[in-house]
Amino acid sequence: MTHASAGRVSVPSLDGATAALVRQSARITAGSEEDVRAGFAECLAAKVSQRWQEELVLQSYLFAGFPRALNAAREWRRSQGASGDGPQESYADVYDFRVRGQETCERVYGAFYEKLRGNIRTLHPALDEWMIVEGYGKVLSRPGLDLGRRELCIIAACAAAGQDRQLHSHLHGALNAGVSADVVRATIAALDGVVPHEILSRALLLFARVLGKGSEESIHP
Repeated sequence: MTHASAGRVSVPSLDGATAALVRQSARITAGSEEDVRAGFAECLAAKVSQRWQEELVLQSYLFAGFPRALNAAREWRRSQGASGDGPQESYADVYDFRVRGQETCERVYGAFYEKLRGNIRTLHPALDEWMIVEGYGKVLSRPGLDLGRRELCIIAACAAAGQDRQLHSHLHGALNAGVSADVVRATIAALDGVVPHEILSRALLLFARVLGKGSEESIHP
């Protein structure tokens, strides 16, 4: 799969492998090392591809922080004898990162893309640059996991972390990436037992607002 095609795969249903992947995203973000270990066992039982798991671990540093990403990578390798063999890139590719990042971010935010960029630049120009080059370009535009499933994993991470503002944006983002509303609802429901019930109830109410208004009230800041 090329970078250009990596984001064009839709998610027609929440299959068992995808459900295990999103549950693991929540565990990496807010669970204990024991939780993460159990999550990788669940991924193994659900036959989640090693490549999907690798990409989840790599993107988790954007939403869970580097320490949790490192811990997740260690548990992934220990539990499954995994070895990362995805594409290796260097910062010599920074121009490509920026171009890909702009394309992916615009797809996720749709009509609200320019508003997002303006809001983030207002917070700090460096954050805007890092968001595009590092986040959406270097990480979220990698091949190996389609954009729809990446967005579902981000929804799980934001819900687990209690980050409602970012959750709101990525609920829109999943729809913009080609995920159906039913699959987004099923993703939230699949987090039962991993994320506290009150958080899931709040996420479902937030998604109802997204569907009802069809607009983004606030873009992060």
